[in-house]
Amino acid sequence: MLDLAWPLVRPVLFSLDAERAHEWTLAALAAAPRLLTAVADLTLGLPNRPRPGFGGLTLDGPVGLAAGLDKDGRAIGFWPHLGFGFVEVGTVTLHPQPGNPRPRLFRLPGDRALINRMGFNNRGSAALAARIRALRSAGRWPSVPVGANIGKSKITSNEEAVADYVGSTKNLAGLVDWFTVNVSSPNTPGLRALQDGEVLRRLLPAVLDAARGTPVLLKLAPDLEDDGIAAAVEIAIASGLSGIVATNTTLRRDVLAEDPQEAGGLSGAPLWSIARPKIGFALAAAAGRIPVVGAGGIETAEQVRELLEAGCIAVQLYSGLIFHGPGLPSRLTRELGVT
Repeated sequence: MLDLAWPLVRPVLFSLDAERAHEWTLAALAAAPRLLTAVADLTLGLPNRPRPGFGGLTLDGPVGLAAGLDKDGRAIGFWPHLGFGFVEVGTVTLHPQPGNPRPRLFRLPGDRALINRMGFNNRGSAALAARIRALRSAGRWPSVPVGANIGKSKITSNEEAVADYVGSTKNLAGLVDWFTVNVSSPNTPGLRALQDGEVLRRLLPAVLDAARGTPVLLKLAPDLEDDGIAAAVEIAIASGLSGIVATNTTLRRDVLAEDPQEAGGLSGAPLWSIARPKIGFALAAAAGRIPVVGAGGIETAEQVRELLEAGCIAVQLYSGLIFHGPGLPSRLTRELGVT
C-alpha cells in the first residue's frame, strides 16, 4: 500500500516547500505512530536480515537510516517499520538552536538530489535524551540499534568544541546504542576544520571517555583529500573508535545537470560518483582494522551490494527515501537477499 500510494502522495509533498513537506511528514508520524507502523508492517513485508554490525552491535539489516531526516528523534519508533536495520537520529548539538535562515532545503528532482544548509536545527541533546527516556518508559523503543549523530553548536567556538561534543555525549550516554561524531557537515561555520588531525586527537578520546562504553563512530566529508581521510582513519583507530562513516554531503556542484546556485551540502543520486571513490579509499585505509559504513547517493540494490562486497559493514541513506518513497529500504534489502 505504501509503495502503491507513493505516486499519489509524492506530487502533493513536492508541491510544498521542501522543509514544510519534511515537517508535515514528521508531524504526521508523531501524531499517529501506531496507525502508520501498522500500515507499514502490513504492506511492506519486511525481510529479516540480521547481520554483525559495528561496536559489537547486531543490525537488523544492511540498510540504515542516515542522520538528518529525524534530527530530534520524533519518529524513532517508525523508521524500522520501513525496513531500516538501524537508525541514526540527529544531528543534535549541546545547545538548542534554530539553524540557518529559511529557505534552507531545496529539491532538485531532475537530479534526484537535495541541497541543504539547515545548520543543525534541533532542540538540543538534553531534549533528545528526555524524548528517549519517555519512549523507553512507554515501551515504544524499537528493537533495532539506534544511534545519535552529534555536532558542534553554532555558538561554540572551535576552541571549545571538545567540551560541546562531550556535553552532548554525556546527555545521551546509556540511552543510545552508538554515537557518530559529525565534523563533516558544511553548514556550521568552521566545523570541517575539526577534521584536522590535531583536533581529532583531542576530540575523539574525550568523546569516547564520555560515552562510557557506548561505541563511537566518526563521519567524514567526501571533499577531504585522500591523505586527510587516511589520517582521520588512523586517528580513529588509535583512539579506539568502533567505525568510520564515509561520507557526508558535498560542496561540489560539477555533478549536477544544472547548478541552482544555492549554498549548502549536496546529497542524493549525484553524490554517488563523488562518495564511491572516497568510500573505497576509506576502506583501503582501514584495511580491515575498523568497520566502514558507506553513505552517499545510495538508491539501488546494486550500489548496496557493491559497497558490501567492497568491505563496508553496512550502508546508510536518506535522500533516496525522498525520491523513491517509503518502500525503498525494505525493497533494497529484499533485492539483496543477503544474510
